Amino acid sequence: MFSIRILMYIILLFTCLISDEQNGHRALHILQEERRKQAQRSVLISCQVTTNEKKFLKYLSQHGDINKFFFYESYGLYAVVEFSSSESVASLLESSVIPSVSHECVVPFKSRLLWLRNHSLVDSGGQTSGLVCQAQTTTPINELIHRISTQESIEQQMMSLTEASQLTEENSRLRFLVCSLLEDIATAYFPECTITPFGSSVNGFGKLGCDLDMFLNLDNIKGRNMRLPKSGLSLEYQMKRANSERAVTQSILSVIGECVDQFGPGCVGVQKILNARCPLVRFSHQPSGFQCDLTANNRVAMKSTELLYLYGGLDARVRHLVFSVRCWARVHGITSSIPGAWITNFSLTMMVLFFLQRRNPPIIPTLDQLQQLAGPADKSIIDGNDCTFVSDFAKVQLQSNTETLEQLLSAFFEFYATFNFSRLSINIRKGKEQNKPEMSPLHILNPFETSLNISKNVNVTQLDRFVALCQESSWLSQQSRTLNPKKSTSGKNTAMPWGLAALLLPLQVDGIKGRKKKTRELASERIKSLLVSLKKKDSPTNLMCRVRQQFIGRKHLF
Repeated sequence: MFSIRILMYIILLFTCLISDEQNGHRALHILQEERRKQAQRSVLISCQVTTNEKKFLKYLSQHGDINKFFFYESYGLYAVVEFSSSESVASLLESSVIPSVSHECVVPFKSRLLWLRNHSLVDSGGQTSGLVCQAQTTTPINELIHRISTQESIEQQMMSLTEASQLTEENSRLRFLVCSLLEDIATAYFPECTITPFGSSVNGFGKLGCDLDMFLNLDNIKGRNMRLPKSGLSLEYQMKRANSERAVTQSILSVIGECVDQFGPGCVGVQKILNARCPLVRFSHQPSGFQCDLTANNRVAMKSTELLYLYGGLDARVRHLVFSVRCWARVHGITSSIPGAWITNFSLTMMVLFFLQRRNPPIIPTLDQLQQLAGPADKSIIDGNDCTFVSDFAKVQLQSNTETLEQLLSAFFEFYATFNFSRLSINIRKGKEQNKPEMSPLHILNPFETSLNISKNVNVTQLDRFVALCQESSWLSQQSRTLNPKKSTSGKNTAMPWGLAALLLPLQVDGIKGRKKKTRELASERIKSLLVSLKKKDSPTNLMCRVRQQFIGRKHLF
């Protein structure tokens, strides 16, 4: 009897652990809906630095129970407050007043972005209240290097880097709240539309300070999800017509962009970039500090977001490796926030995923394998492109790859240090190299729009620089002085950069440039001396032949 009870207890415990693990990996659309509801019950309040927290919460609690709140700084002190019900938000807004100004006029637009003006809620004496503010920007690189240098293993370093860089719970809530505030503006024209974040803000690979990409979803208005009657009478809305869906998207974004510019509190620097491949409205949201891009009719980008979210949740090593490689790339100027010929974060993430698919055994499945696991509810065809893949984590069975993060980081650099970029294309749909269909220096197949190269912007110089840095990092990652923790020789309790921290030192780039320059100089001197020696002995014909042979033998020096 006793052994049976123990067995039943173990089975129950095991079941609970599985349940908890599955609950931690919810489908993206479920997570987004939960965040949207939280945002709809939230307000954003600009406060004075001397605000008394207890008085502040006591005042707000008059309108209902508060689920969560936090303070942060961005052009001043702000508070995000989530109530337990939407009725509490309505009560708070009902009690708020239009500001009275004598020297200027205000646009009478009411939003959930509020000022705190009650002076009884501030501490006396003009002293700061000591409020704890949540960080909204990433850790400075020097501080990050010092932080991870104190770790005892490279694996712990990579985990620590992820923890320091990834979006926090508070930052994620703030991103959904900004979308919700913008949705309040858009629904004035399109009552059934929604605005949700996509890309790095929700795919699990975003770092603090990344841009906020927002998707204006008009599918409910367009009737994409409605079932029309097969017979009998029915009514249809009368609507204006346009030449194309792109023209409709441009018109809608133009109107909403104008509204954001004229009526959106805290929205500055509004740009309507309507002739881009994907039309968008770009602006800065000062209260949150986010650089925002609003797009519409960009459903493929939403599927890409969902795919990365799935990959990041399948194996914890995926996110840690992506964060480490992205940080390495950012430090060495491989990626940049400025548009240009650099490798983008999205392309770099695709390269990491492809590398993980090429391990033996593979750590993550290919997109084609995920498509085979999909059910009827996962079916998705967008503009003729098959974007179907499984969304249920429980259906994906992973192979037993036991490589450590340290091994994977070193292997990543070695993999791309020797990759044949001149001939091969990267394809996470198949999980194997293919011949390049075009002459771009770097070819990474778009996982859904398979006729597109997501790295078409990258030029030869940037790709060569990436390869050189991979070669350097591969060499460094195998050296004992990089692998072993080092202590300061000054006697102070300060760890010297080692492991991953050593790979993040900015001087690595200058070292590569210096060695290349030195190698070229040595090669030039050798060729020069060879010409002098040959000139004394050979005829012009023999001279040229021998120089050519010597040059071919030494061409690897250039």
